[in-house]
Amino acid sequence: MYAIIATGGKQYKVSEGDIVNVEKLSVKEGEKVVFDQVIAVGGDELKVGDAVSSATVDASVVRNGRAKKVIVYKYKPKKGYHKKNGHRQAFTQVKIEKINA
Repeated sequence: MYAIIATGGKQYKVSEGDIVNVEKLSVKEGEKVVFDQVIAVGGDELKVGDAVSSATVDASVVRNGRAKKVIVYKYKPKKGYHKKNGHRQAFTQVKIEKINA
């Protein structure tokens, strides 16, 4: 069985036991999280719309972290303009415990 959840402006296809990096959530390690924005639940048959309006996905937070650094480099040729910047995106790693369809 799998579910498609929406969190942090993105959608993730998850199954029970999966470990997924989602956009940073304001929860600590070891706490439980419930995703209630379930878009679809699949298995024997696909359920969408009103059929999954009460579906939830239970997960526990494994860790909070930051991704590898991405270098952003801007320049304009023949003008002497160079700008180097770095960015590390924060994430929360969650383990999917149960899909309640």
